[in-house]
Amino acid sequence: MAGPMALQPVDESWQRGLAIVAHPDDLEFGTAAAIARWIKQGKHVAYVLLTSGEAGIDDLDPSDAAIAREQEQRDAAAIVGVEQIHFLGLPDGVLDYGVPLRRELARVIRADRPDVIITNNFRDSWDEAGHALNMADHIVTGRAVLDAARDAANRWVFRDQIEQDGLDKWATRAVWAAGSPCPSHAVDTTDTFDLGVHSLKAHASYLRSLASGPFDAEGFLESVSRQIGARLGVRYAASFEVFDLGLL
Repeated sequence: MAGPMALQPVDESWQRGLAIVAHPDDLEFGTAAAIARWIKQGKHVAYVLLTSGEAGIDDLDPSDAAIAREQEQRDAAAIVGVEQIHFLGLPDGVLDYGVPLRRELARVIRADRPDVIITNNFRDSWDEAGHALNMADHIVTGRAVLDAARDAANRWVFRDQIEQDGLDKWATRAVWAAGSPCPSHAVDTTDTFDLGVHSLKAHASYLRSLASGPFDAEGFLESVSRQIGARLGVRYAASFEVFDLGLL
């Protein structure tokens, strides 16, 4: 029986990246090490968090959780060199796909003008067999990001942003979905793996809520990153499903 298909290296000929995800910690479960690599290359990457993750810790009131998780996200971002973070303040756990969300994300994209947008897996599952079900917020976010990237390139969609707010249409090259069960590309994170581990560990309050015992951040990332790395021919890697938008 044939093993997993080899992955192709991502195109790194870009300068501005925008990472848009639903919750604090979404980027740290594998993608942060890739972002650390790109920051070291001199690229600019900004984070956009749709929610503050306030519904993510069962024994912590949402108002307290939001404060803790926003700070942990800032700390995690700083570890990999990201300085610009936006929290949109949308409700955690009940994100709703639709025109209002697309409008908000199109505005963010037009303002930031990224070459590449990074988001999280928005397939129904994390695995090809369909056993590790994804959650609604991730699915909604990824779908809205993909559609908003195309909206942002069309001057006749959300035209008030252009005609009244002083923005302009913006064509992003591609959307990359991290952690997809059907990746096509990957990036070598061997040299920045440790930074990825430390960035995940920064989410201490959330990691404590995941299990009764300590969460092994390094062991988790090592297992996932090594498997992806084998498909790229390196020690550690992060994978992406690449959606070329063909807008340029």
